[in-house]
Amino acid sequence: MIENVQARDIPTELSARRTGMSFQRTRMSADRTLMSVMRTSLSLIGFGFTIFQVFQKLHETQIVKSAYAAGNFGKALVLLGILMLAVGIGYHVSYMLELRRLRAELKRDGMIHGETRFPVSLTLVVALLLLTIGLFAIVSMVFGVGPFH
Repeated sequence: MIENVQARDIPTELSARRTGMSFQRTRMSADRTLMSVMRTSLSLIGFGFTIFQVFQKLHETQIVKSAYAAGNFGKALVLLGILMLAVGIGYHVSYMLELRRLRAELKRDGMIHGETRFPVSLTLVVALLLLTIGLFAIVSMVFGVGPFH
């Protein structure tokens, strides 16, 4: 009889382990999504800053008469990159908090083991650093001060 009980628990055990692993896969998928947002934001911020700087230097050397339109375009790209990154970070944090809550609930109910760690996302830390750099860049562009001026 004991052997039958143990045999019946095997599918439950396997299911709990698969569900636990699926949380890890979902977490990694959310990190990949944030990395995609970061790549696009970095491209927008970098391209916008470059356009702004190139046309500012051309104007300073009097190669072009006005760099106003190009400067505004560069600022708009940087702002778009910052906004996109901020929204992506907000979505990521919201999603991960809900995922952690659901994982804790399933662990409490004994449906998963939850023995593996569920660490803070390194991708999120890098995204926050990129957001900080983007904010420094736009302040430098708009006010002419800061580390990028």
